[in-house]
Amino acid sequence: MKASDYIVEWLIEQDVRDIFGYPGGMVAHLMDSLYKRRDKIDSHLLQHEQAAAFAACGYAQACGKPGIVYTSSGPGATNLLTGICNAHFDSIPLICLTGQVNTFESSEMMEVRQRGFQETDIVSMVEGVTKLAVRIQGASELPEVLDKAFSLACSGRPGPVLVDIPMDVMRADIMEAPHVVKAEPPEVSERMLAACSETLIRELEKAKCPVLLLGNGVRSALAVDEAARIVELGILPTITSMLGVDLAPWSEMYFGFIGAYGDRAANYLAAKSDLVIAVGSRLDIRQVGANRERFAPQAALLRFDQDESELSYKVHEDEISFCMDARSALEQIGKALTDLSHDYSPWVSTCREIEDKLDGVDQRRENDVVEMIGALIPDDALITADVGQNQIWIAQSLIKGTHRRALFSGGLGAMGYSLPAAIGASIALGGAPVFSFSGDGGFQMNIQELQTVVRESLPLKMFVLNNEALGMIRHFQEMYFSNVFTQTKDDGYSAPDFSAIAQGYGIGTETVMEGASASVAAIDSNAPYLFNVLILGNTYVTPKLEFGKPNQDQEPLVDRALYDYLMDL
Repeated sequence: MKASDYIVEWLIEQDVRDIFGYPGGMVAHLMDSLYKRRDKIDSHLLQHEQAAAFAACGYAQACGKPGIVYTSSGPGATNLLTGICNAHFDSIPLICLTGQVNTFESSEMMEVRQRGFQETDIVSMVEGVTKLAVRIQGASELPEVLDKAFSLACSGRPGPVLVDIPMDVMRADIMEAPHVVKAEPPEVSERMLAACSETLIRELEKAKCPVLLLGNGVRSALAVDEAARIVELGILPTITSMLGVDLAPWSEMYFGFIGAYGDRAANYLAAKSDLVIAVGSRLDIRQVGANRERFAPQAALLRFDQDESELSYKVHEDEISFCMDARSALEQIGKALTDLSHDYSPWVSTCREIEDKLDGVDQRRENDVVEMIGALIPDDALITADVGQNQIWIAQSLIKGTHRRALFSGGLGAMGYSLPAAIGASIALGGAPVFSFSGDGGFQMNIQELQTVVRESLPLKMFVLNNEALGMIRHFQEMYFSNVFTQTKDDGYSAPDFSAIAQGYGIGTETVMEGASASVAAIDSNAPYLFNVLILGNTYVTPKLEFGKPNQDQEPLVDRALYDYLMDL
């Protein structure tokens, strides 16, 4: 069969039912092949290649299957780079298929900048942020390369791969039939499992104040159910990274997420613990602070991560680490807890007192707005957010105590992520409603995707938390640059009338003033809808950690008598 037909049949064999992309001359054969098999696979056109990559990321995050994206050569391929980086840092399985100029037009062996129109060496550009990046030289290479790409994207620590395919290869013949590729489950040696079990039991028996710390690696390993079962045992107080905020937020044993903008209670628990069992969290500076040794200073630190390079970046010099996937780690933790004779109830009571004493310390009008919206949306909603103040408000005020999912751009922190990720997530869930939150700055970065929402008839509810500023940087300028708000608020930045723009796309819309409520009927409708939520005046994220301070001592500072009391509990 023709190579482009083979690619589509190969995707179908891997149970791929959706693909995201944007047309171009070098992928014209692939587009035609997708059309011929539209009974088995849906091709979703985004308005920009970056958005297509983000949509594929959101799709993968929502359903656990790899996201697939295709683009043409040149600018089509280079526009994928931000989405590829996002998948790389957040461990999202992403398969990128890029078109390339004909092999006989290639400048690969010449000393010229370019020979074919839109020819660009995308492979060398993405090699540092992919698990595999390869240019196909002949159709006979395709079967093996595609199989390898799929396996790598989904195995171990998931991530992006890119296969660059010249146009003449797309139209060449392939004799081989596609077959199902299975991602190999990680293998953990019996010796390591025995050592892990022994260590867990020993450290748990010694500990009086242990905490379980869960990160995004739990979801990457498709081990969310295993994590929830352990939390619901009611033995270990649980904290998370921000990307892990939705792993078990409904449980009374969940005390929030740690870090610079994290929940105060979670940061206090880490500071007072004598054992931290961290699973699938890379414990970066935003999570543990600039002085890594000051994180959980009294605690033995037991770390599980399937990426050995992450474990080489130590938090404590004497920490104990095991290179294994989150599912295997959680199975071992579950077994150790089942056999545990220790009673941690005094410590759990202390954790609850800390949480109670800190309740209401931060009076945050911005969070009140988010909580108002939260009261109107389903308890099991899937939520996407951009980076910036809106992301922190969502993590702080919209997830805990619910069964909601939250999709963020974590390590890369990409503005413009929320809307296309919501598109991909909704498609992954069969056209289900998804609730997309953005700031007014981030929303403008992929605002063109409103057309995709309309064309695909997706019931997205889009909330623009509009402070008419780039709020996170504006606050930074207030703190360190004498209130000179250049390019963020008064000088050089502006926001349009989002409701008028939504109307231009044929989307229902309303403007919600601070203190008012959004329309319940619009939220419950089966049509897309945009809420322009005005949060006027300067906005802030609190609590916020001053660089160099211990995590639990966030700004605004709590009363020193209360601080000392909590630390002495």
